[in-house]
Amino acid sequence: MVKTIRAHTNIALIKYWGKADSHLRLPLMSSLSMTLDQFYTDTQISASDEDCFVLNGIRQKGASAQRVFSFLKVLQQRFGVTGHLLVESTNNVPTAAGLASSSSAFAALAGAFCAHYNIQLTPIELSRIARLGSGSACRSIYGGFSVWQKGTDDKSSYAYALDENPQIDLQLLAVELNTKQKRISSTAGMKMAQSSPFFQPWLLRNQQELEQMISAVKAQDFTAIGNLAELNATEMHAVNLTARPSFTYFEPATIKAIKMVSELRQNGIECYFTIDAGPNIKILSQLKNVKDITNKFVTEFENVKIINASFGPGISYLN
Repeated sequence: MVKTIRAHTNIALIKYWGKADSHLRLPLMSSLSMTLDQFYTDTQISASDEDCFVLNGIRQKGASAQRVFSFLKVLQQRFGVTGHLLVESTNNVPTAAGLASSSSAFAALAGAFCAHYNIQLTPIELSRIARLGSGSACRSIYGGFSVWQKGTDDKSSYAYALDENPQIDLQLLAVELNTKQKRISSTAGMKMAQSSPFFQPWLLRNQQELEQMISAVKAQDFTAIGNLAELNATEMHAVNLTARPSFTYFEPATIKAIKMVSELRQNGIECYFTIDAGPNIKILSQLKNVKDITNKFVTEFENVKIINASFGPGISYLN
């Protein structure tokens, strides 16, 4: 029986933005993320006469199929297995618009590979192989909060669970302002950002900010989590703006949304923003404020789509 694997996407609250080794996808900094319940990928793998990748019912060709099978061939070589594969995925994440769709996609793909070949791995081992497909995928092996320790080689760079069943009142509002595919990929952006004179100082702050966020999570301190997440996201986009050449993922609507979060906070509605490589902001809030925040954004933006997410589970088998 073919097993379907579900993995949920995650949002980094302490960002990963730069590779030390592109081949192994080793990061320059450690990161911490929140797995989200509303965004996920379902994937199953079966034997086939030829390699075939079907996404949302449509056979994929070109770069997307090549990336999937390049990853799978690396895993086949690593585990000494062979065979053509049919990969069928359903993606419930807006692709390339600032949500880490690759995190759930490659976590689910790694899990489906192991299910197909009956390979038994620990969660840490599974996070290591998922990392080879997409760095952020290693964090989607876990639910709740997880940490990706950067490590120095393939064996030491993996994610681990920080708290898979958080009790803190923390909601994430994914505010979709722009559905267009971003002009600069995350991979390209990471390379360009390193030309900023502020990249190295930010890198030196990574361990300190990570430890502060871990402490805030353990203390279930919403205010500290929000402040740290907003600071870290702002630092990431500041190095983009000060790179040579300068670039940004922000659109005019992004700036407006950031200002609105600040104004809401000033008016007593505590919330914070974070942004990945894209124009869409994510708002960290408590449940009591979700309705007011949503109403404010719906009033100010035409055709805005807002999805309220909370903590999602780790990788799972659907059948």
